[in-house]
Amino acid sequence: MIHRHPFLTVLTLGYLAFVGWLTLTPQPIDAGDQETIGRILAALHRRGLFESVDYDRLEFLANIGLFVPIGAFLVLLLGARWWWVAVAGCLALTAFIESAQQAIPGRVPDDRDLLANGLGGVAGVLVMLVLTAPGEVRRARDRRTRARARREPALTR
Repeated sequence: MIHRHPFLTVLTLGYLAFVGWLTLTPQPIDAGDQETIGRILAALHRRGLFESVDYDRLEFLANIGLFVPIGAFLVLLLGARWWWVAVAGCLALTAFIESAQQAIPGRVPDDRDLLANGLGGVAGVLVMLVLTAPGEVRRARDRRTRARARREPALTR
């Protein structure tokens, strides 16, 4: 499948490189960044927006969002019939990242990140399954029609 989608393959590898850079380099958000994010959240809260979102919840949601494209890309690359491989790939990737973070200065592996990244990957897979369902149904119908045509003898005069 991958050889038939070179642009999607490059896009996926680029996104995986971005996720690797974001999660596997010693660049955690420092106190200044946290303060800026806190001020933005406070401004939103004063306007009555996202009042239930605090810093921890925002980080959790960001981790979910980070892995949604990975699940989606994997379904597009592998095909909807291999959705379970896409889910397993997302879970394996997040487990690898969290394990690798133990050896990276300034990084702290977190079980909540495992959960959030896994949820994001599964969400991406589900979104792509819903979006590709009409095409999958049409292709399955076409396969059945071709198989039926091969079984039936050709009518001749």
